[in-house]
Amino acid sequence: MDHNRIIENLKTNRDVFSALLVNKHEYEYLWKPNATKWCLLEVVCHLYDEEREDFRARVKHTLETPNEPLTMFDQIAWVQDRKYIEQDYNQMVEKLLDERNNSITWLKSLKYPSWGNAYHHPKLGPLSAEHFLANWLAHDFLHIRQIVGLHFQYLKVTSENDLSYAGSW
Repeated sequence: MDHNRIIENLKTNRDVFSALLVNKHEYEYLWKPNATKWCLLEVVCHLYDEEREDFRARVKHTLETPNEPLTMFDQIAWVQDRKYIEQDYNQMVEKLLDERNNSITWLKSLKYPSWGNAYHHPKLGPLSAEHFLANWLAHDFLHIRQIVGLHFQYLKVTSENDLSYAGSW
Protein backbone atom coordinates (compact mmCIF):
# COMPACT_ATOMS: atom_id res chain seq x y z
CA MET A 1 0.00 0.00 0.00
CA ASP A 2 1.33 3.46 -0.91
CA HIS A 3 0.84 5.39 2.34
CA ASN A 4 2.10 8.64 0.87
CA ARG A 5 -0.45 8.38 -1.96
CA ILE A 6 -3.25 7.92 0.55
CA ILE A 7 -2.04 10.96 2.48
CA GLU A 8 -1.95 12.97 -0.77
CA ASN A 9 -5.51 11.83 -1.52
CA LEU A 10 -6.61 12.97 1.94
CA LYS A 11 -4.99 16.34 1.17
CA THR A 12 -6.74 16.53 -2.21
CA ASN A 13 -10.05 15.66 -0.59
CA ARG A 14 -9.71 18.73 1.60
CA ASP A 15 -10.06 20.77 -1.58
CA VAL A 16 -12.92 18.57 -2.76
CA PHE A 17 -14.77 19.17 0.52
CA SER A 18 -14.11 22.89 0.21
CA ALA A 19 -15.44 23.00 -3.35
CA LEU A 20 -18.56 21.03 -2.43
CA LEU A 21 -19.36 22.77 0.85
CA VAL A 22 -18.44 26.47 0.81
CA ASN A 23 -20.81 29.28 -0.20
CA LYS A 24 -24.04 27.45 0.52
CA HIS A 25 -27.24 29.19 1.51
CA GLU A 26 -29.08 28.17 4.65
CA TYR A 27 -31.90 26.59 2.66
CA GLU A 28 -29.31 24.42 0.87
CA TYR A 29 -27.35 23.20 3.89
CA LEU A 30 -30.45 22.52 5.98
CA TRP A 31 -32.36 20.72 3.21
CA LYS A 32 -32.98 16.98 3.67
CA PRO A 33 -34.42 14.54 1.16
CA ASN A 34 -36.47 13.10 4.05
CA ALA A 35 -36.61 13.20 7.84
CA THR A 36 -34.33 10.18 8.31
CA LYS A 37 -31.47 11.54 6.18
CA TRP A 38 -28.75 14.02 7.11
CA CYS A 39 -28.51 17.52 5.72
CA LEU A 40 -25.19 19.08 4.68
CA LEU A 41 -24.77 20.69 8.10
CA GLU A 42 -25.02 17.32 9.83
CA VAL A 43 -22.60 15.75 7.35
CA VAL A 44 -20.07 18.54 7.95
CA CYS A 45 -20.33 18.18 11.74
CA HIS A 46 -19.88 14.42 11.43
CA LEU A 47 -16.81 14.84 9.21
CA TYR A 48 -15.32 17.33 11.65
CA ASP A 49 -15.77 15.01 14.64
CA GLU A 50 -14.55 11.96 12.71
CA GLU A 51 -11.46 13.86 11.57
CA ARG A 52 -10.39 14.63 15.12
CA GLU A 53 -11.82 11.89 17.28
CA ASP A 54 -11.91 8.87 15.02
CA PHE A 55 -9.50 8.55 12.13
CA ARG A 56 -6.60 10.80 13.14
CA ALA A 57 -6.91 9.69 16.76
CA ARG A 58 -7.03 6.00 15.83
CA VAL A 59 -4.08 6.17 13.47
CA LYS A 60 -2.09 8.02 16.14
CA HIS A 61 -3.17 5.60 18.86
CA THR A 62 -2.25 2.54 16.79
CA LEU A 63 1.12 3.98 15.82
CA GLU A 64 2.03 5.06 19.36
CA THR A 65 0.15 2.88 21.86
CA PRO A 66 -1.40 -0.10 20.05
CA ASN A 67 -1.68 -2.19 23.23
CA GLU A 68 -3.78 0.39 25.07
CA PRO A 69 -7.60 0.33 24.80
CA LEU A 70 -9.20 2.62 22.26
CA THR A 71 -11.67 5.29 23.28
CA MET A 72 -15.09 4.10 22.20
CA PHE A 73 -17.86 6.41 21.01
CA ASP A 74 -21.18 6.41 19.22
CA GLN A 75 -20.90 8.72 16.23
CA ILE A 76 -24.59 8.30 15.39
CA ALA A 77 -25.51 9.55 18.88
CA TRP A 78 -23.26 12.57 18.31
CA VAL A 79 -25.82 13.97 15.86
CA GLN A 80 -28.28 14.58 18.70
CA ASP A 81 -25.88 14.79 21.65
CA ARG A 82 -23.73 17.45 20.01
CA LYS A 83 -26.70 19.23 18.46
CA TYR A 84 -25.31 19.16 14.94
CA ILE A 85 -28.40 20.84 13.52
CA GLU A 86 -27.84 23.88 15.77
CA GLN A 87 -24.23 24.48 14.73
CA ASP A 88 -23.09 27.36 12.54
CA TYR A 89 -22.59 25.83 9.09
CA ASN A 90 -19.87 28.18 7.84
CA GLN A 91 -17.88 27.86 11.07
CA MET A 92 -18.14 24.08 10.93
CA VAL A 93 -16.94 23.97 7.31
CA GLU A 94 -13.98 26.15 8.27
CA LYS A 95 -13.24 23.97 11.30
CA LEU A 96 -13.40 20.82 9.19
CA LEU A 97 -11.00 22.24 6.60
CA ASP A 98 -8.63 23.44 9.36
CA GLU A 99 -8.68 20.01 11.01
CA ARG A 100 -7.90 18.34 7.71
CA ASN A 101 -4.90 20.67 7.36
CA ASN A 102 -3.83 19.65 10.88
CA SER A 103 -4.19 15.99 9.97
CA ILE A 104 -2.11 16.35 6.80
CA THR A 105 0.59 18.29 8.65
CA TRP A 106 0.72 15.60 11.32
CA LEU A 107 0.74 12.70 8.83
CA LYS A 108 3.54 14.30 6.81
CA SER A 109 5.57 14.89 9.99
CA LEU A 110 5.71 11.18 10.81
CA LYS A 111 9.21 9.70 10.54
CA TYR A 112 9.25 6.01 9.67
CA PRO A 113 5.77 5.23 11.00
CA SER A 114 5.08 1.61 11.90
CA TRP A 115 2.02 1.15 9.70
CA GLY A 116 1.88 -2.52 10.67
CA ASN A 117 1.27 -1.73 14.35
CA ALA A 118 -2.10 -3.21 15.22
CA TYR A 119 -4.69 -2.63 17.89
CA HIS A 120 -6.44 -5.89 18.81
CA HIS A 121 -10.13 -5.06 18.72
CA PRO A 122 -12.18 -7.43 20.90
CA LYS A 123 -14.70 -8.14 18.10
CA LEU A 124 -12.91 -7.23 14.85
CA GLY A 125 -9.47 -8.62 15.63
CA PRO A 126 -6.24 -6.83 14.70
CA LEU A 127 -6.68 -3.41 13.11
CA SER A 128 -3.43 -1.88 11.89
CA ALA A 129 -2.53 1.79 11.57
CA GLU A 130 -2.49 1.13 7.83
CA HIS A 131 -6.06 -0.22 8.10
CA PHE A 132 -7.24 2.97 9.81
CA LEU A 133 -5.41 5.14 7.26
CA ALA A 134 -7.03 3.35 4.29
CA ASN A 135 -10.44 3.51 5.94
CA TRP A 136 -9.98 7.23 6.57
CA LEU A 137 -9.70 7.77 2.82
CA ALA A 138 -12.60 5.38 2.14
CA HIS A 139 -14.71 7.36 4.64
CA ASP A 140 -13.93 10.52 2.68
CA PHE A 141 -15.10 8.92 -0.54
CA LEU A 142 -18.32 7.65 1.03
CA HIS A 143 -19.18 11.13 2.30
CA ILE A 144 -18.14 12.84 -0.94
CA ARG A 145 -20.63 10.54 -2.65
CA GLN A 146 -23.23 11.45 -0.01
CA ILE A 147 -22.63 15.19 -0.46
CA VAL A 148 -22.81 14.97 -4.25
CA GLY A 149 -26.02 12.97 -3.86
CA LEU A 150 -27.52 15.67 -1.65
CA HIS A 151 -26.59 18.30 -4.24
CA PHE A 152 -28.18 16.25 -7.01
CA GLN A 153 -31.35 15.54 -5.02
CA TYR A 154 -31.65 19.19 -4.02
CA LEU A 155 -31.36 20.27 -7.67
CA LYS A 156 -33.90 17.67 -8.72
CA VAL A 157 -36.44 18.92 -6.16
CA THR A 158 -35.85 22.64 -6.56
CA SER A 159 -35.31 22.93 -10.31
CA GLU A 160 -38.69 21.40 -11.14
CA ASN A 161 -37.10 20.03 -14.30
CA ASP A 162 -36.69 16.53 -15.59
CA LEU A 163 -32.98 15.85 -15.12
CA SER A 164 -32.88 12.61 -17.09
CA TYR A 165 -31.18 14.35 -20.03
CA ALA A 166 -28.09 14.65 -17.81
CA GLY A 167 -27.94 10.87 -17.43
CA SER A 168 -29.16 8.37 -14.91
CA TRP A 169 -28.19 8.73 -11.28
